[in-house]
Amino acid sequence: MSEQLRARAETLRQEVRDFYATVMPAELRDKAHRHQVLSKEDYVGWMHLLDKQGWSVAHWPEALGGKGWSPLERFAFEDELARLGCPWVIPFGVKYVGPVIYAFGTDAQKQRFLPGIKTTEEFWAQGYSEPGAGSDLAGLRTMALKDGDHYVVNGQKVWTTYAQWADWLFCLVRTDRDDKPQTGISFLLIDMKSPGVTVKPIRTMDGFAHVNEVWLEDVKVPAENLIGEEGKGWTYAKFLLKNERTAGAIVGWAWHVLDRLKKHARETRVNGVALIDQPLMRNRIGEYELRFMALELAAYQAVTAMVDGTENGSEASLIKLRGTELYQEVMETLVEALGHAGVAFDTEALHSAGLPPLGPDDTGGILKDHFYNRAATIFGGSSEIQRNIVAKVVLGL
Repeated sequence: MSEQLRARAETLRQEVRDFYATVMPAELRDKAHRHQVLSKEDYVGWMHLLDKQGWSVAHWPEALGGKGWSPLERFAFEDELARLGCPWVIPFGVKYVGPVIYAFGTDAQKQRFLPGIKTTEEFWAQGYSEPGAGSDLAGLRTMALKDGDHYVVNGQKVWTTYAQWADWLFCLVRTDRDDKPQTGISFLLIDMKSPGVTVKPIRTMDGFAHVNEVWLEDVKVPAENLIGEEGKGWTYAKFLLKNERTAGAIVGWAWHVLDRLKKHARETRVNGVALIDQPLMRNRIGEYELRFMALELAAYQAVTAMVDGTENGSEASLIKLRGTELYQEVMETLVEALGHAGVAFDTEALHSAGLPPLGPDDTGGILKDHFYNRAATIFGGSSEIQRNIVAKVVLGL
């Protein structure tokens, strides 16, 4: 990896820090600091703000409005945002379906969908997982049968994040009952306003409905909304999942919560002694620091392999596996360190900055993230699936 590329990545990190300090609206920065629940308007405004900076699709080719970022620049950008505790960069349009469309779609599909994805004028959701077919997507049962110039879609998707806000759903469907599981799958774009689409919220451990069931009953989808070739959806899904699992935010999340733990341990005293000076807490933080350093090194090695074209296919799985597990462990310690304040979960404080929080002002947000991100080792491919990938690719098992 060239020194010039490293220098560009470090310059980008500084630009992100300057943006956070001087451009990001104070209200949004405060909500992010408190880990409050963000509305669709908050997220869309955030994505518009990133687009104005030229960052929302900077990883896209320049000919399509991007900057042609290298994997290192993309990693540095996502990592720095996560370290600062910024809102989630909603990935479904700009990171997931957008690259699938420009890589495999027709010119008409690119012209129709890419502008709205870039600006988040159209909000997207991901229709992959189904009951009984989560990480094992080859087991999906949603059918799309060709009928003239349309497909008629019937089935159910589950754990569909922010489907309640979505204008469009990119969806894996089965178009061939008799073919092998992987080769009978296709990739469809479904208008969420279509008759027969029903969204049912699923309340998660944090008390909110981030995810949903999506029921598809005799939904007519124009054949022109098929991406690429019929039966090649598995290929496009693997392309998308690689983008999903290489997110630099995973490392940044772990760092952010570890930094929050150290800050709390310095500021909190028990029996006159700061938490950070208690041997058990110091040992835990020291262990987390070492594991984070190993994770960060592995992440940079993986990004270097991507830049050099020498990756073996398991790097993203390893980072996803270790990053999410470290995040959860550090978050558990932070919740324990909150003491009595970590016992009560005040959901009202997550919606109004005017309400007095229990404990530090971000206590409610810490608990919300702790509850919700129990799923971090499941979504995007469960830890068991990641271990299988590493075992197969690295160990040849």
